[in-house]
Amino acid sequence: MDTDIMKPIRLAIFVTGGGTNCENIIRYFQNDPDVVIPIVVSSREDAYALVRAKRLGVPTAVITRQQLNEDSELVLRTVHGCDYIILAGFLPKVPVYLIERYPNRIINIHPALLPKFGGKGMWGHHVHEAVHAAHEKRSGITIHFVNPELDEGEHIAQFSVALDPADTPDDIADKVHELEMKHFPSVIEQVIKKKIQ
Repeated sequence: MDTDIMKPIRLAIFVTGGGTNCENIIRYFQNDPDVVIPIVVSSREDAYALVRAKRLGVPTAVITRQQLNEDSELVLRTVHGCDYIILAGFLPKVPVYLIERYPNRIINIHPALLPKFGGKGMWGHHVHEAVHAAHEKRSGITIHFVNPELDEGEHIAQFSVALDPADTPDDIADKVHELEMKHFPSVIEQVIKKKIQ
């Protein structure tokens, strides 16, 4: 009998900020016997995501941007045994050594319809302000694999929402956040359980 079939899939979640996506993912997989989340890693020790993870009984670690880039042994030891890394609002650029260790196994969510509004400086509210300034008729989310180029990895899924001319950047953020809450965990599940390659 192949014992690998019995092993749950292990996800490390990387965060920087408030952690609503992180909490949503943890709750989604909480009762799934095939998936465990052994660690939430934050690039900031004051990230509220750490509070959310601890409340849900998930161990946490802090790895600063500097450590991420300069201490590969620490990072690889922290995620040792994990099968996938999920970026749930993680701002530092993922270093090449980690991408090479996890080819097509680092999944990111971006709050816009890539390739528009991606790249350096395009995160959080900056994205929604840029979408608003461009008078876009739609925005949404792009879930993609991470490669060495910022926001340029292969797309896994996109979901969009109509924008109203009267929408403010905050309104756009709310609409996009709804899509994140609705779709991110289920797309992760499809990828890790090999329903989509």
